[in-house]
Amino acid sequence: MSEILEIIMIVSFGASWPLNVIKSYKARTAKGKSLPFLLLIFFGYIAGIASKFLNEAYMASFGEKWYVLFFYFLNLIMVGIDLCLYVRNVNLDKKRDN
Repeated sequence: MSEILEIIMIVSFGASWPLNVIKSYKARTAKGKSLPFLLLIFFGYIAGIASKFLNEAYMASFGEKWYVLFFYFLNLIMVGIDLCLYVRNVNLDKKRDN
């Protein structure tokens, strides 16, 4: 049951990231974005992934519960894409300001 609740949490968080990535791509500006926030979320997902690999009980049943890590990695990728777009958008902001 705890794995199901964890998946609900991860999917709920993860549902917003594709929308956020699309918004960042279309906005072409970093205004309103927070780099510390994005980095905190990024490293939070890394910590969550590491906790799964260090959890002996989880790893013993990995064949049955691989999907939990799948959602962690999917969210990590989405946040990583948003971080890349943040860098792109900062550069676009600088070009516009010059």
